[in-house]
Amino acid sequence: MTALAGVGQSRWPLLAQQAMQMPGSVPGTTHAVPILPKADYELRIAPVQVELDQSRTLSTIGYNGQAPGPLLRMKAGKPVTVDIFNDTDTPELVHWHGMLIPPEVDGTEEEGAPYVAPHSRSRVTFTPGPAGTRWYHSHAMAMDDLRKGSYTGQFGIVYVEDGNDKGAYDQELFLSLRDWEPFFSGSMEDDDDDTHDAPMLEKPPHINTDPNGLEVVSMTYSINDKALGGGEPIRVKEGQRLLIHFCNASAIENRRIALAGHQMRVIGLDGNPVPTPALVDSVFLGAGERADVEITMNKPGVWIMGATEKMVREAGLGVVVEYAGQHKTPTWVDPKKALWDYTAFAGKGAAAPAPKNIIDMHFEKIPRGMGKFNVWTVNGKPYPHEQEFVLQRGERYRLIMRNWSDDAHPMHLHRHLWELVEMNGKTVGPGLKKDTVVVPYYGRAVVDFTADQPGLALFHCHIQQHMDYGFKALFRYA
Repeated sequence: MTALAGVGQSRWPLLAQQAMQMPGSVPGTTHAVPILPKADYELRIAPVQVELDQSRTLSTIGYNGQAPGPLLRMKAGKPVTVDIFNDTDTPELVHWHGMLIPPEVDGTEEEGAPYVAPHSRSRVTFTPGPAGTRWYHSHAMAMDDLRKGSYTGQFGIVYVEDGNDKGAYDQELFLSLRDWEPFFSGSMEDDDDDTHDAPMLEKPPHINTDPNGLEVVSMTYSINDKALGGGEPIRVKEGQRLLIHFCNASAIENRRIALAGHQMRVIGLDGNPVPTPALVDSVFLGAGERADVEITMNKPGVWIMGATEKMVREAGLGVVVEYAGQHKTPTWVDPKKALWDYTAFAGKGAAAPAPKNIIDMHFEKIPRGMGKFNVWTVNGKPYPHEQEFVLQRGERYRLIMRNWSDDAHPMHLHRHLWELVEMNGKTVGPGLKKDTVVVPYYGRAVVDFTADQPGLALFHCHIQQHMDYGFKALFRYA
């Protein structure tokens, strides 16, 4: 893994930028203000409307007048500048998920990145990488305000190219799985978590049976900006090969998705090529995870690609896939039920020796630990954790994540790649690189990583409510 360079941010009031007429000065002022060269990309944070279908339009905050935001294509290793305009009344942060960039441009308050103030502009400069499917999203805290942070439409995909041919495809699609209009509930069941059938190696002997706090749920879904049936179908021809980049952009849930009647060949996870591509009937993605899949179109008809949960699919998380010359009612067929197994995509052979540095963590939930809401702890206490996780630059580390709770947690470490080495006691072959890993219900995940990205690095559950209520920690470099 190579450390990538970058520089800090410059912030300029939006009105001052609009007033600039002559190089080096602003009329009516006594101070020279440099005019910045045009940025490579611009993101404008502002209210948007999303028409899910002809009967449903919702209001949210998005990027460049849309949600999801525009697809950004960047070149690995080529520095870029991004101007971020905040046209709202709320301070904002834009996080570059999966990028190996310095903390001051990573877009998180905990790492020291400055907010983009209301009605102002911020410029960030960084060198994108590694190559693959990355994404960008708000990293502002929301707490009990479901109109902030990643509950809004502030998300989009970044595709970082390295010039290597990924294969001949007839279509390349970027599909974000999304829930909308979140609300609090104390009674809705969590049906998306198929890790309940996995071995419960970390189930504690004594379970806290206190009443659960309010949790964030949704009943409105889409793929990109359209609910199932609300937009144009994906039109294909028999024999075509599709490359699909899935991103679970949910702030709330893990999701499983399938294309009825077809198998998907997984070639990448979290934007990183997998050592062993494998065919699956469905793909399971924790919040924040991505998957790159190939699909050979060999079953003519009209099919549904969507969530495997009937309620979620029928509430919008799906899209019609239509073969040329086919005019039928879209068909859904439940895929074979099987546990999601990261190990299927790992390399063969012996893994590298275990690092001598061990970081052992356990995660717990305190029901109603903060009034109406649950509190989440890492090693017995919520964020912050002062000087508890200190890294030595260049050292290799093993991170053991023990889930002592009844939720599956998509855990993310900023600015680093990790290699999955164990899942619930099952050894994972070498080379499976990720930046987000789902730690199963009462289960365990073990990853190795190299401390080669100096500065603060945020570690957290990618479910917004869990992160807001304590489920995060800072890794520091000595």
